[in-house]
Amino acid sequence: MEEEAEAEGVGVAAQEAVYGADEGMEVAIEGEDGEVQLIGGEDQMARLREELEERLDNAALMEEERDHRMMLDANDGQDAALNHQEDLADPRNLGNGRPEEMAQCQPPRSPSPPPALECITLPSGHIAQVNSVLLVGGEGAVCATGSRDWNVKLWDLQTAPNGTLLHTLGGQGDFSTHRGWVWCLASRGSLLASGGFDSTVRLWDLQAGGAERGLIRAGAAVLCLSCQTDVLLAGTFDKRVSMYDTRAAEPLVKSLRLHGNAVMCLAADDKYIISGSKDCTVAVYDRRAGKGLKKLQLSSYLLSMSHSGSEVWAGDNGGMLHSFSMQAGILKPLSQFDVGHTALVTGIHRSPGSLYTCSSDRTVKVHIPCAPPRTLCTLRHQAGVNGLSVDAGVLAVASGDVRVEVWRPRK
Repeated sequence: MEEEAEAEGVGVAAQEAVYGADEGMEVAIEGEDGEVQLIGGEDQMARLREELEERLDNAALMEEERDHRMMLDANDGQDAALNHQEDLADPRNLGNGRPEEMAQCQPPRSPSPPPALECITLPSGHIAQVNSVLLVGGEGAVCATGSRDWNVKLWDLQTAPNGTLLHTLGGQGDFSTHRGWVWCLASRGSLLASGGFDSTVRLWDLQAGGAERGLIRAGAAVLCLSCQTDVLLAGTFDKRVSMYDTRAAEPLVKSLRLHGNAVMCLAADDKYIISGSKDCTVAVYDRRAGKGLKKLQLSSYLLSMSHSGSEVWAGDNGGMLHSFSMQAGILKPLSQFDVGHTALVTGIHRSPGSLYTCSSDRTVKVHIPCAPPRTLCTLRHQAGVNGLSVDAGVLAVASGDVRVEVWRPRK
């Protein structure tokens, strides 16, 4: 009980850091009893799938956008204790404005039609918002989801038409994966790491069916993770970036104080660590020299980041995208772009020829990563989108309506 009480206090403060509650944003509080208010019907989901599949097979998808309604499974028996940390807030309509000078996105052109795709919705396995989604194991075959219901689940995307639940992760005797909201996921090889508002990073073995592999006590709510070949990196609410050796009995290698506020996002390779904080700074740490390099001061703070070669793309709390070049430890800001997001950019992924972004404004956008990015299509959702993952041509999307959508090549 003492551990849960501590997690509760951390959760309230960490939520304010993530959502910017201290900045006067407008929030929509869900039911007075803490339950998620669910709407929808079976026919809506059927119509959604038919409409999206038809549009993805047609080049007209690149030229027009429509609202799509999502069907939500009502769960009248939801346990309010899972959300006892604080009332859930929907992060939208931020009041912090945008920089006056910005690069305007050109009108989208009409490229060749995309390959035929299908959209599946994973069975309703969570009973609260899904904060994080991650495709693991290669080939888009397995999907991990982390939720505010305190659980991490593994899904098989190949053996059944709409996906099959493999495991709900947890140690022996545990009633949930974490003791607070699960906020972030990271993976490399057979290792899956989950970070939560209970101030822990929990380690899982994918090759052993999601068996528990270890527990790291981070000392504060874990807001972002990055798995490298030799270390696991964690960004936390207490302004730190910590490096862990997951094989060691005492895993902490080094704890870095690079920022003056919560660390919101991370990107790294074997030489450098790039971190973004709510203090509106971006820091670069040289792993080999063991020292921090030049720190950039921005007019907004970054919530999501993707590092690909010498390029770094990031999304901020005002809906803007930022591009940087990263060479020999020098992070150089290039441009910032307005691609139409109107709230937090909660996820970003740069892959060869494509740039994926999602936002709490309830949209997912696919762009060509040029300057400015050329937006190919926009998918609209009933609730804010909390994260995305891309692997082997498969796109997984986590939203605030407890559902996970997977877009993949049609078989």
